[in-house]
Parts: sequence; structure tokens; C-alpha cells
Amino acid sequence: MQRLYGTNYLTIDNHICRQLVLLQLFSTFSKPCRAERGTTCRTNCVLISAMKKLLMGLLLLIAACQPTATPTPVAPLLATATVPPTPIPFTETPAPTSTPELSPTPFPRFFTTEFDSTLEGWAILQAGNDAVPNVTVENSRLLVQMDSHFTWIYSLYGAQEYDNVRLSTTFVNNAMTPASAGLVCRYSDSDGWLEYNVSSDGTYNVLYGKWLANGIANYMPILEGVSNQIQQSGMEQQIGLICSGPTLTLLIGDTVIRNADVSRFGLGSGRVGVTAAAYENTPVIVSFDWLNVGEP
Repeated sequence: MQRLYGTNYLTIDNHICRQLVLLQLFSTFSKPCRAERGTTCRTNCVLISAMKKLLMGLLLLIAACQPTATPTPVAPLLATATVPPTPIPFTETPAPTSTPELSPTPFPRFFTTEFDSTLEGWAILQAGNDAVPNVTVENSRLLVQMDSHFTWIYSLYGAQEYDNVRLSTTFVNNAMTPASAGLVCRYSDSDGWLEYNVSSDGTYNVLYGKWLANGIANYMPILEGVSNQIQQSGMEQQIGLICSGPTLTLLIGDTVIRNADVSRFGLGSGRVGVTAAAYENTPVIVSFDWLNVGEP
């Protein structure tokens, strides 16, 4: 049942309305019976008493049949704290392990090269002029070409240093005379070096060389000589050099042609390699077929 009061609505549940009606009836029948004379009064009193009992039973029955009201939840005065879940410890994902690169094959100490690959581990030096050295590897040969007069080129094995060592090589001197090719031992940038040269005119020498400035070297003759075992230009020539203690041993082919005392220069260990030189006539092309570096 609804009643309208202004703009507000008042709602009364139906079961409450029924209870109010019954209570109204109960109050009506609850009035005391007047003591009136006669049979009619007694009959009415008996009827009213029975109605009272009936109404009382109906009230009890209605109360018992009413559904239990569901309590409306009341918001707590204080907010209930929610315990956060236990955080999962952060685990850093390991970075992928890179596969280590294999180290390159170390440069050997004693070896024979036939110049089948690049000149990795070698150093090219030049004295006499500022032109770029023309040194290449072609057809399993080390080619040294000089287009300027009075030029000295050195191809040095820089990966190792030696105090006592034996060197051997085979070369062809494709030049007009004079021109030379040879071997180097105990090379040092600061202290100098020793070199053994064979010239296409049939001569040989041993020099002590030392840098005076960039591209400028001073050469001191230690010894020189002539040998009929030296080949002419265009012919293959094999030579050897043994650096052992204070002595240099010179070879043409497998034959020892001379020894030289080099103790006064005080050179210890150093690099080894090959050399070629041009003098009055150019161009000069010297091709080295192989080089052996071994124990003396």
C-alpha cells in the first residue's frame, strides 16, 4: 500500500498492513461485554470469547509464517585492511652466454712459409724514399718491386724474436745489374740489425744497419766478397744465414762461404726476414719462393 505525501512516497509492506487490520479487529472484540439481561447477552459474550481465541490463533499463525528477514549488511566504521599477496622475488633472466671465439692459431716460432697466404704477422719497411712499398703475394711467391733508385725494402716476421736462429731462402732476381736480395736477423727498431746480401753481379756483403730517421738508414759494412756460386739475374738462388752468439755464418746453397764476428755491435734478440735493394737501375723485381726459420 502506498500513500503520497507531497513529492515523497511512503511504502508499507503488505504483511504489516494485514497485522494492523487484525490488531484493529482484536481491539474491537476485546471490549468488555456488558452485562445485559437475557439470553442474547450471554450468547454474544460466548461468541465474542470464541472470536478472541480465533483471532489470537490467527495472529500467532501469521507471526510464525512470516519469512525471516535477511539482515542488511552494515558498513564497518573502520575499513578492513586487505593483506597484499606476498610478492614473488624478482629473478633476473640470465643473459645468453655467448660462445667464446676460438683464439686464432698462434704464430709459430720455427716454420717454413711458401707464401701461400696473406702476410699476416709481417711488417714491411722501406728506406731510401717515401714511395709506398710494393710488396705482394702472388702465385705462392713474395714479390718485391722497386721503381725508384737506391731503395731498400724489408719484409720482417714480427710475431717472434730470435737471438740464435738459422734462415734459408730461395729467390729469383729479375733485374738489371746491380741489384741484391738477402736475409736479416736480430732486427731492432732502436738498436739496428744485421743483413746478408747477395748481388746479381757475383758479390756479397754483410751490413750493420740502423735507422737515423723515418725512412733514412745508415749502413756500416762488416765484410764483403765475391763467389762464383752466385747466379746471374733471372736464375734461382738459394742462400742461408746462421746467427749464433757473436758469429754470423754465410751460406750459398748448403755451402758455408764465410764467418763474420759481429760481437762489437752488441745486438741481442730481434726479428728476422728478407730484404731486397735497387741501386742505379730500376725497376727491380725480386720474387722469394720460400723462407725457412729454424734452430741454428
